[in-house]
Amino acid sequence: MSRLKIGIIGCGGIANGKHLPALKAINRADLVAFCDIIPEKAEKAAKEYGTPDAKVYTDYKELLKDESIDVCYVLTPNRSHAPISIDAMNAGKHVMCEKPMAKTAEDARRMVETAKATGKKLTIGYQHRHKAEARYVKSVIERGDLGEIYYAKALAIRRRGTPNWGVFLNEYEQGGGPLIDIGTHSLDLTLYLMNNYKPRMVVGTKYKKVEGADQGNPWGGWGPDENTTLEDAAFGFIVMENGATITLDATWALNTDKPIPEGSCDLCGSKAGASIRPSSVVINKVEFDRQEEIIPSMAAGGVAFYDGVSATPPITEQMSWLDAIENDTDPVVLPEQACVVSEILEAIYTSAKTGEPVYFNR
Repeated sequence: MSRLKIGIIGCGGIANGKHLPALKAINRADLVAFCDIIPEKAEKAAKEYGTPDAKVYTDYKELLKDESIDVCYVLTPNRSHAPISIDAMNAGKHVMCEKPMAKTAEDARRMVETAKATGKKLTIGYQHRHKAEARYVKSVIERGDLGEIYYAKALAIRRRGTPNWGVFLNEYEQGGGPLIDIGTHSLDLTLYLMNNYKPRMVVGTKYKKVEGADQGNPWGGWGPDENTTLEDAAFGFIVMENGATITLDATWALNTDKPIPEGSCDLCGSKAGASIRPSSVVINKVEFDRQEEIIPSMAAGGVAFYDGVSATPPITEQMSWLDAIENDTDPVVLPEQACVVSEILEAIYTSAKTGEPVYFNR
């Protein structure tokens, strides 16, 4: 099989920090085109990651005219995810779109409809599903060890951690703050592990309360002219059709002594529970009339002078995505699933604005 040809649309932080290094590391596809509205960014990415004859564009529609390109990566601000992804699929390309799926739920639904109409594969960059911790817990759940999961907490709590570069503080471009930025990861992971995508009702709140939120921020402060109207924190209470309850906590700035990184969740089942944190899993259960905790090792290696083969989530994500294209199988992240994440996030924002619950009619 000939190597897939990839076009990159958006050559900013998420491209250079995640996707491009992972694609280079696995070396299974040719990166033949790069597009960014800032030409220097596209040129730099092409030089570092592209084929010798890689082309550079400032207009993604020109890139889409190249019929040799099999796959497009949409790594742009949230507002443009839907139009670019839809145009790419209509041009005959498979699409990897960075999270969240879209700025609005309606845009996300349009992306799903286009994938179905064109027959092109579409996936969203929820890399936390690919963590060793998530894969372990997924196997435990599928074996039935947790029983019925009826309560879960999706957690993405930063004491300070407001991104102050690019358009992260631009509500028009992004659609929101920590809820749509990092809360989306934890909600996606929670729904995936529960295998539950049927919300019935959502109540949400959001706040911009922390004074001096730029103080102590690991990336520094921001100027007074920046759009800082986005929330510091948002919280959701989600009831699923089967009665299960999910709470979602997402913050960039919160005066708490217990920050919990994104991609964390707690799952409570009728037989046992599970908690996922960075590099750790805890299974809690009762055995022989005693409460116990099982803490599996997530480390590779175990042999002197050998730490194991690196299989970070971005690398595993790229490998499984290319496998899906080459073998014509479903990607790990289905667009229908990612769409539900966007619908719930939008419902939390709507409820926070109106002060009323949001009900889903399916």
